[in-house]
Amino acid sequence: PLTPHAYLCSVTDAGFPNSCRCCQSKTSYLQHGDFTGEGKNLLVVEEGLNQLPYSECTVTTPTGHKYEGVKFEKGNCGVSIMRSGEAMEQGLRDCCRSIRIGKILIQSDEETQKAKVFYAKFPPDISRRKVLLMYPILSTGNTVIEAVRVLTEHGLQAKHIILLSLFSTPHGARSIVQEFPEITILTTEVHPVAPTHFGQRYFGTD
Repeated sequence: PLTPHAYLCSVTDAGFPNSCRCCQSKTSYLQHGDFTGEGKNLLVVEEGLNQLPYSECTVTTPTGHKYEGVKFEKGNCGVSIMRSGEAMEQGLRDCCRSIRIGKILIQSDEETQKAKVFYAKFPPDISRRKVLLMYPILSTGNTVIEAVRVLTEHGLQAKHIILLSLFSTPHGARSIVQEFPEITILTTEVHPVAPTHFGQRYFGTD
């Protein structure tokens, strides 16, 4: 890590922001049984959870033995950018069942092509939380920039936002970091051309 919120990306692309991290591990993929889809989803979710604050604790096992472990600090939550971001919710709940999840709907205006917020619902104390922002396909970055702007308008600091993405373009990640330098971006794959229609294919509405 270059700073507490900036990581050197392992992808050999000089134009890719230093505050992004590419999560690539064949071991993790194999443990989940596949190299695509849910495997990548769980991989980036697990890495996002690793970035959240935790404290040491003592756990008593069913056999009565004591084990020194760690637990998440209170005040973490997820926010999915509808509707493709909802595809990542199950992976987050599989790893952290009790976590609260907010939602935000952003669509492009037909006339101006600018991102426009149509719906946003967050936990009332969102300004005091650490947020895992879920959006699987990061292309231009405009939708995420608007989502982060809405979160900051609710009092949340950008440094407390971790963006979870499955695919990212260097241009999209760079645009986000230029607008919000303190944000952390986690992705599993970087390519100049991002997949399209992820939400339709995931939910079977092609």
